[in-house]
Amino acid sequence: VIGQPAKNKRPKEPGENKIKPVNKRVKPKNPKMKERESVDSSLKSQSILTQVMDKGHFQKLAATLSLAAGQSIELRCKGSNVTWNYPSYLDTFKDSRLSIKQLDRYSQLILANSTAADTGEYSCWLQLCHGNKCRKDETKTGSTYIFFTDKEELFVPTPSYFEIVYLNPDKPAVVPCRVTTPSAKVTLHREFPAEEIETDGTDIIYDAKKGFVFQHPTSDHKGIVYCKAESQGAPQISIKYHLLYVEVPKGPPSTTIAVSSSRAGLSDRVHVVCTVLGEPDVDVNFRWQYPGRESGRPVIIQNFWRLINRGIGHTTRISKSVLLVEDFEDTDVGNYVCIAQNPQGETTVATKVEL
Repeated sequence: VIGQPAKNKRPKEPGENKIKPVNKRVKPKNPKMKERESVDSSLKSQSILTQVMDKGHFQKLAATLSLAAGQSIELRCKGSNVTWNYPSYLDTFKDSRLSIKQLDRYSQLILANSTAADTGEYSCWLQLCHGNKCRKDETKTGSTYIFFTDKEELFVPTPSYFEIVYLNPDKPAVVPCRVTTPSAKVTLHREFPAEEIETDGTDIIYDAKKGFVFQHPTSDHKGIVYCKAESQGAPQISIKYHLLYVEVPKGPPSTTIAVSSSRAGLSDRVHVVCTVLGEPDVDVNFRWQYPGRESGRPVIIQNFWRLINRGIGHTTRISKSVLLVEDFEDTDVGNYVCIAQNPQGETTVATKVEL
């Protein structure tokens, strides 16, 4: 009898020992889950983007990465329907050094023999598709900014030697002298009068990924400027930037109308052109009223736009709507009215065509 309790105690001890380690394993998991929940969303987005290292190892990417120019890089993005974004000039020049392949479980981006010009943002995201419609899955994205450092090229090369920067009072303006070495010391200089422009960190900010950002542009900032960079060697000078101050007219479109002939003969071809000159990034919509509209008279209407240079370095968007009557008849005599509309309002112009 005395021995029985002793036997009962012995199996309890190992049983208790088995439970205790399980509890110890479970307890640390709870704070880990909380930590994951509190992780910044920008870090969460890195989860689907990795860099392929030597010997098949993978590394999750931080917000920025520095590599020596000349190296090749392979990135992978998890998912069966992945879209990539990378420096646009690689597309512009259809660079053969870049290759992208979509495989079953991931998409692969390889950039061979990198150069300083490849410096920029590389990002990917998963596409959610239903039928022919696709949208970006905001929870499955990845992004990193890669600096391809080159002592000979402290500034990211550009295809031109001179660029125009528009200073709009309603939005920040950027002088895009980006560097290939994030630790480089960069300053902004005015060509005339020759002086360094103070970067106070409030109105003018330097961002290695963007350049100098003018938060509140004014007409005082206009002129020709350049950037200077220093990093363990002789300083280097960027291309020049012409800063133009643009007062954006707030209001309905500035619209004109013209007709091929105000007097037309029967069976003539007549075309009426409605033209709007405006800012490069403002869309214009057109509507027409014409004599044969109610009776269903067939006409051809074509809308198009393009950018044109006006004066020294000022770009304007010219939007046109052309109404064509191919075989003029009596029912086509009368007023042709064009209504042009932009986000600020609409403008109506008219012209008359007679026999």
